[in-house]
Amino acid sequence: MAGGRIRARLRRSNLYTFACIRPHDGEREEPHPFQGPGFSRIVYCNEPIRHTKTPIKYCSNYISTTKYNIITFLPKAIFEQFRRVANLYFLLAACLSVFKFSPFSYWSMLAPLAFVVGLSMAKEALEDWRRFIQDMKVNMRKVMVHKGDGAFGPKPWMKLRVGDVVKVKKDKFFPADLLLVSSSYEDGICYVETMNLDGETNLKVKRALEVTLPLDDDTTFKDFTGKISCEDPNPNLYTFVGNLDYDRQVYPLDPSQILLRDSKLRNTAYVYGVVIFTGHDTKVMQNGTQSPSKRSRIEKQMDKIIYILFSLLILISLISSFGFVMKTWLQMPDWWYMQPYNKSTLYDPTHPFWSGLLHWVTALILYGYLIPISLYVSIEVVKVLQATFINKDIHMYDEETGTPAQARTSNLNEELGQVDTILSDKTGTLTCNQMDFLKCSIAGMAYGTRASEVEIAAARQMALNLDGEVSESAHESGVHVLETELEAVVTCKEEKYQKPPIKGFSFEDSRIMHGNWLKEPNPDVILLFFRILSLCHTAIPEANEETGGFTYEAESPDEGAFLVAAREFGFEFCKRTQSSVFVRERDPSSKEPIEREYKILNLLDFTSKRKRMSVIAQDEDGQLLLLCKGADSIIFERLSKNGRTYEEATTKHLKDYGEAGLRTLALAYRKLEEAEYSTWNNEFIKAKTSIGGDREAVLERVSNLIEKDLILVGATAVEDKLQKGVPQCIDKLAQAGLKIWVLTGDKLETAINIGLGMKQICITALNTDKLAQDSKQAVKDNIMMQITNASQMIKLEKDPHAAFALIIDGKTLAYALEDDLKHQFLNLAIDCASVICCRVSPKQKALVTRLVKQGTGKITLAIGDGANDVGMIQEADIGVGISGVEGMQAVMASDFAIAQFRFLERLLVVHGHWCYKRIAQMICYFFYKNIAFGLTLFYFEAFASFSGQSVYDDSYMLLFNVVLTSLPVISLGVFEQDVSAEICLQFPALYQQGPKNLFFDWYRIFGWIGNGLYSSIMIFFLNIIFFYNEPFRSGGQTADMSAVGTTMFTCLIWAVNCQIALTMTHFTWIQHFLIWGSVATWYLFLLGYGMMSPVYSTNAFQLLVEALAPAPMYWYATLLVTFTCILPYMVHISFQRCFHPMDHHIIQEIKYYKKDVKDSHMWTRERSKARQETKIGFTARVDAKIRQLRGRLTKKYSSVPSQVVMPPS
Repeated sequence: MAGGRIRARLRRSNLYTFACIRPHDGEREEPHPFQGPGFSRIVYCNEPIRHTKTPIKYCSNYISTTKYNIITFLPKAIFEQFRRVANLYFLLAACLSVFKFSPFSYWSMLAPLAFVVGLSMAKEALEDWRRFIQDMKVNMRKVMVHKGDGAFGPKPWMKLRVGDVVKVKKDKFFPADLLLVSSSYEDGICYVETMNLDGETNLKVKRALEVTLPLDDDTTFKDFTGKISCEDPNPNLYTFVGNLDYDRQVYPLDPSQILLRDSKLRNTAYVYGVVIFTGHDTKVMQNGTQSPSKRSRIEKQMDKIIYILFSLLILISLISSFGFVMKTWLQMPDWWYMQPYNKSTLYDPTHPFWSGLLHWVTALILYGYLIPISLYVSIEVVKVLQATFINKDIHMYDEETGTPAQARTSNLNEELGQVDTILSDKTGTLTCNQMDFLKCSIAGMAYGTRASEVEIAAARQMALNLDGEVSESAHESGVHVLETELEAVVTCKEEKYQKPPIKGFSFEDSRIMHGNWLKEPNPDVILLFFRILSLCHTAIPEANEETGGFTYEAESPDEGAFLVAAREFGFEFCKRTQSSVFVRERDPSSKEPIEREYKILNLLDFTSKRKRMSVIAQDEDGQLLLLCKGADSIIFERLSKNGRTYEEATTKHLKDYGEAGLRTLALAYRKLEEAEYSTWNNEFIKAKTSIGGDREAVLERVSNLIEKDLILVGATAVEDKLQKGVPQCIDKLAQAGLKIWVLTGDKLETAINIGLGMKQICITALNTDKLAQDSKQAVKDNIMMQITNASQMIKLEKDPHAAFALIIDGKTLAYALEDDLKHQFLNLAIDCASVICCRVSPKQKALVTRLVKQGTGKITLAIGDGANDVGMIQEADIGVGISGVEGMQAVMASDFAIAQFRFLERLLVVHGHWCYKRIAQMICYFFYKNIAFGLTLFYFEAFASFSGQSVYDDSYMLLFNVVLTSLPVISLGVFEQDVSAEICLQFPALYQQGPKNLFFDWYRIFGWIGNGLYSSIMIFFLNIIFFYNEPFRSGGQTADMSAVGTTMFTCLIWAVNCQIALTMTHFTWIQHFLIWGSVATWYLFLLGYGMMSPVYSTNAFQLLVEALAPAPMYWYATLLVTFTCILPYMVHISFQRCFHPMDHHIIQEIKYYKKDVKDSHMWTRERSKARQETKIGFTARVDAKIRQLRGRLTKKYSSVPSQVVMPPS
């Protein structure tokens, strides 16, 4: 005890063989002999003031994920706005409008541009401000820092400096990359959870240097100094090279002494550490990339349409200019009344080509209404409102954490509806890192009556199929027995689940519960099974004051589940000392449990390479036992001839458990003789304390000497608990046609579980320790051969239900991502139903994401919850962060944030589908209305001898885009629904309209452009025909230009608003109000504008009241022209719905005629048709289980009359 502090007396390093080794007493490793580039960092421990001046002044611990800062916002935001080609055009037009050849005043050109650009920049600033707030939440976290004289006090993370000594307490994140100095354990051991960095669920063991262990209390740091020389900042999470110069000695440092930012302290009361890397120098931030500026593909395609319209604009401007030159050159001299020889360069018959050039500029400005200036700002407004609806969606609100969905950027809303591939992290994103003990096999007998989620769903689906597809006569002939059995499976499980749940234990079987195992045929084997569960682990029990029992701090959730299971079976692990484990065993003959002591002589811990764990224990009778658990393939090959009694039955059970989606381990044991153990232990101690590069290989060889001739006891099956709703979500996404890749830092065995039920293709690199060029080439050649063989195997597969899961680890992936292999790897991956990349670094996640994005050319979405996912989230077209219990790094780097993975289903299938169709229809409509408007100007100018005269009043033109047609199109972009949210979820195949780009392909775009061209012709020429030489006023006068122009504008307003009404399929009072309100606004404006003084209203003075309203022709023309304009669209949509309906047309008709209520079988049939066939996800496993059950049932009931046929799978 030091300073009144209670110390954890257990020296944890004695438990570990492979993970935590110190040099033997008297031996000390030599310092790392490094120098030169890449190893220049110097850190003065406990002297942060020395790091405030160059050359050892390092970056602060402040982190930022924003796109802008105060200095860069204006230039970067302006660049973002003016890389939009339309904005660039209007800027040029606004500059030219100050000259006298402009047809419009400069303010009428500049004001809309300033409004559009200003609003867009304000939106960007608001979204970046939200990112800044998220950053500050992390930057303002507090940590205890040494302030001097042995006193520690709280300090925000952002104010940490290199050299600071910090104290981090249990379950807190490390604020920077630290050198571990000491911990609450006497031997400087601490446990670190790196799930937020690499996705691995098992805890990592870190150890401090022996020389710094005395620094174990606040006061001991009063005079502490030292110098660290180490590598420069780099992104490699798994390496570190450095030396500590302390107390006139130099000690080597390695990764086992380094605590990385955003990893978490577990199972350790506290640690002391020295800050080595801060802020963006930390390894986790080095793995990130600069926040990218993402643009949606629709927006990029929209730029192409604008280029086409620009080409059209230049073309008609050239035609207009050419016509003007001809008129000026050939006819202007004869028009004496126009005073052609006045000094004016605009109309100069002596220099017609110069006048034509100026007129071309005039025409470019005049016809600029072909380019919709309000398109961008309308889209910005619509996307912000769409994002608001996403944020406010109650179905994506997590009640447990009080976290809503958050659209952190609204630029990519429509991309949500076009995703082709999802790249997901596993741990914390798909799984909740909780294992439930569900079934077991002991002595060849299967125990555990509860069904897994896969089995329950399969039984339910079979019952539904039988109910829906088997006729009544078939039921009467005996097949109803099958349905009764299946229903019983489901209902009995549901009834049993009403019991209060025990975390980590979902087992139910009275045969071995409550001491009944003594009545089973092999109670001695069952006893061994329970003891292996309670002894073979490295966990620590902690007394739970509320329950009076124990909770377990285990390295992995599997271990925790086994200990909970052992406790429920009556074997409660209750205490661990330096050399013993104590278990309270419930003896049926006694009411009180008996506490037994087992001496732990050796522990051979689990590694991903060994795939097993063993303990050598001595019971109270002195019997030596080796207890082992591990992967079945590893255990079975180590069984003795006499230990294979239960191998056949256990193998069958393991297969069944695998098909039920469970994770399995085999359990075995061996009795040891004292002499044999003593000899082996001497060898083992030598290997354990040896120094050298081959130490692990020697340890493995020695371990193999004792881990042999095992006797099989049984197997365990635990359910890797997916997060709530994840199976159904993956199911729905797969049915929607989305491909799912899983990129995890977790170990291979854990990752393979995702691919259960599929034929697995594992691509692995050859084991080679040499780094020579020829050996690298040999590895690559071998990988290439594996890829080629796997591709051939998939092509030759004849089973239509076969699904392949491609599994590859990080080491192999490093080769597969090289230029000469990556395309072959990608082609193989595309042919597989599921792709699982395990043990991958954050950088590799980003590289895989880039490969998929660039290689397929399709839209990718990356989703994750940890700092290790930041790279792929930023690299993908769309990044989604899970705002769960871990750090906020993934959320801060994301475009969208949700609280749980299951909300991704609604985000994509509902909001993504809606947003894509809304934006696509909105853009198409925008081009339609602007072409219909802009081309009427061209026709009139040709009609008026290319004079540059506009047929419309300036105020009309200003109002057209800003007021009279803007709000209806915004309502289309915000409220339009082709089908309801429930229908989107019931018919997931509707989502494929987005990835196939059915609503924004060139066929549809040119269709809308053609519709605009047709409408412009009808509006102009019909009005000219109606009014040409026809009496208009009651006095017999013909219509003047203002009357004709206003009538044409009225027809235009009616036509475009009626067109958008026909385009919509979902109406609320808001749409009606905005559409018909826009039409009414035009008449109110015309009335009010006409009442103003002629100084302001000019030719429109009293136009409606005195000229237009009394003239029947005005109303006839409006009605006839409007009907003629919308007629082609009505014919097209009617023909399409009748003869070539799209999926949503059929659903709309079914819902309109209430067929879903009147004919439920038809509705069910349509729903089943609207699912993409999938070989991954929960449904695929259920279908496989159904095929298996049907085979069994068909065989069992082969006596059923032949006319009864089981429904096809």
